[in-house]
Amino acid sequence: MVGMKSLNTIRMGGREILPLVEGGKGVSATNGASSGAWAAAGGLGTVSAVNADSHDDDGNLIPQIYRGRTRGARHEELVDYGIEGGVEQVVQARELCGADGALNVNVLWEMGGAARVLEGVFASERAGDLVDGVTCGAGMPYKLADIAAKYGKYYYPIVSSGRAFRALWKRSYHKHAEWMAAVVYEDPWLAGGHNGLSNAEDPDQPQDPYPRVKDLRDTMRAGGISDDVPIIMAGGVWYLREWADWIDNPELGTIAFQFGSRPLLTQESPIPAIWKERLPLLKEGDILLHPFSPTGFYSSAIKTPFLMDLKHRSERQIAFGSVQCDHRTHKLDVGFKGNKTYYVTKGDLIRARGWNAQGYTEGLKTPDDTLVFVTPEQAKVIRKDQADCMGCLSQCKFSSWNEHAENHSTGRLADPRSFCIQKTLQDIAHGGDPDDNLTFAGHSAHHFSTDPFYSNGFVPTVKQLVERILTGD
Repeated sequence: MVGMKSLNTIRMGGREILPLVEGGKGVSATNGASSGAWAAAGGLGTVSAVNADSHDDDGNLIPQIYRGRTRGARHEELVDYGIEGGVEQVVQARELCGADGALNVNVLWEMGGAARVLEGVFASERAGDLVDGVTCGAGMPYKLADIAAKYGKYYYPIVSSGRAFRALWKRSYHKHAEWMAAVVYEDPWLAGGHNGLSNAEDPDQPQDPYPRVKDLRDTMRAGGISDDVPIIMAGGVWYLREWADWIDNPELGTIAFQFGSRPLLTQESPIPAIWKERLPLLKEGDILLHPFSPTGFYSSAIKTPFLMDLKHRSERQIAFGSVQCDHRTHKLDVGFKGNKTYYVTKGDLIRARGWNAQGYTEGLKTPDDTLVFVTPEQAKVIRKDQADCMGCLSQCKFSSWNEHAENHSTGRLADPRSFCIQKTLQDIAHGGDPDDNLTFAGHSAHHFSTDPFYSNGFVPTVKQLVERILTGD
């Protein structure tokens, strides 16, 4: 029960299921074990096909090591890893949930080789018939409907506004309406991971999700889409009792709820113990919506030293010019070697000298004609990570990789204010210290420390978590 309302099953993706969706968290934070258990509990399980893990015949993890001498060669290795891992995790999930479980894969449209990985999983003799559909966001996946229809799979586009959905519907999705099982509304201010904030929206001014979801429903209705096609509310969902007025609400039509953060702390969750141990320590305000992702999107993550270092790195930044002008009157005398001549303001010169005295002695150029000041050790790591790029994104501002360009370059300078997202997510997913890595979480994750369900260090099974959610708590 949720308040006085029963949470009834709904028809979604060709199956009768609970309106509870497991959020697909990339790079091995959602896998076959967690998604299979979620589907077995009656909801929609979501296997992440974003650099999913694979294992050898003895069950040992196959490290994703890249041996190609060029970025293009390493990118091909990445796609091969992605397909094999996605297939393996789907097979495991289906074994756990049985033939009646509802099972999707999740890909990020802006991940490197997204369409190839998705088609590789769908076309696989081992896994293609085992998966029901695909959930996809992080960009504008116009080709998603075409791919889903080609393989007879349901698709679940992730959007953050009615406007974004309208563009997708008019350009592509209306041609394959029969395969659209649901639309995921991912709130830009509440969801973990990458967020779909538009340029017109203020990251510091969150908006009420209700009118945004109502606008999305109105947009869907204008396109002739039945209210029976659910909208999945994603971001900020913890206690269903807080969303009771959304359930059976004729303004919104059929609603389901996605849980991203809560499934992290379950027995089946694949994240390492050190990460699980940190989750109950989170407090309100510990999640930061930040602009440092190499995708160019805002994203939400825990305020770890890794993330705060990125924030401080951008604060150690000054504009420069190669020609003296009215406002840039002083030669910069720190941050570089050789005979270069940079002109800066007097105030920026003083700041740069101060950073230099603190050990931030290397000034790295950004695409915006600024210099960021870092230590020699940080500069070495940044340059190595940029050189080791394997094209894990379709476009990466950190390394200037562009999957779709002939020379695989964005044509812009690599941006040292960002980071290698593949490196840090692989590390934290496989035992690395959360303090040293990017640690995604939604803005409701602080409830781990206050929700009595997790008292005395209790870690539920997925089944126990779903049963708890159904009580409204």
